[in-house]
Amino acid sequence: MTVSHAVSPGAQPGVTAATAGTPVTAAYTRLTEVFPGLTIQELADGEPTPRDGGWVTAADLAAGGPALDAFLAWDNAQVLRDYGRQARPDVVAGFGLHRYAWPACLLITVPWFLHRRVPRVPVEDVAFQRGLGRMTARVREFACLPVDPAATHPGARVVADEEALRTEVRDAVTEHLAPVLEGIGPRMRRGRRALWGMATDEVVEGLWHIAHLLGEEQRGIAELEALLPGTVKPYVGTPGFRDLIRPDGTPLPTRDRASCCFFYTLRPDDTCLTCPRTSDADRLRRAG
Repeated sequence: MTVSHAVSPGAQPGVTAATAGTPVTAAYTRLTEVFPGLTIQELADGEPTPRDGGWVTAADLAAGGPALDAFLAWDNAQVLRDYGRQARPDVVAGFGLHRYAWPACLLITVPWFLHRRVPRVPVEDVAFQRGLGRMTARVREFACLPVDPAATHPGARVVADEEALRTEVRDAVTEHLAPVLEGIGPRMRRGRRALWGMATDEVVEGLWHIAHLLGEEQRGIAELEALLPGTVKPYVGTPGFRDLIRPDGTPLPTRDRASCCFFYTLRPDDTCLTCPRTSDADRLRRAG
């Protein structure tokens, strides 16, 4: 289902000096430059997390109560408006998870991809305003490499090498998404492996899309394959990237999802582009 300063193409990933704000501010600014549908505002210690006017905190989603009810009501109304039919409650819950987790993962993966900095953003420190495409995050600490100019920052936690930093990415995403999956999981009628299959897809498809917008799709694919080799729990499988060949002989990167969003229950003939149900011929046709 589509919801819808970088290293130059072909260069090796590196680090940059901290700019105004926190050590991840430049990454969030660059994210919005290439993907205006998401704006991230960082909150200072003591600055209140927004709650009114359509905002919901990640902690409230994790609690699985009235705030989650209201959040999923938006998805239910959208399905009725756009498709003219009622979706199953578990399908609505899956849509809601996707529309939260896709941008939430970018809070962590984009600073890592751009500047080799991995922020920790527990659910207590994140809020989302879906109508405006805005998130707030309070970044108290981050992991980085020893050569990073930000390694002396009070919130820095220095790790030994790239593999240790990849572990930090996986751990930071797990720390944030695990409570959210606990909150929404009972509504989705899926087991733990299926839920983490969805989480794996959100990590992969979010950063893949942003890397494409940055003009660094191939590096993005390589980074994701190293991040998720298929042997790290609770994540499920590898990113599953492969190339199809267009009629003109050029490659078209694609992948097969580890999970299913059940969009086909609304429109059986309109599957996601990366759904295993979608044939390679259809993928080539739809990609243009």
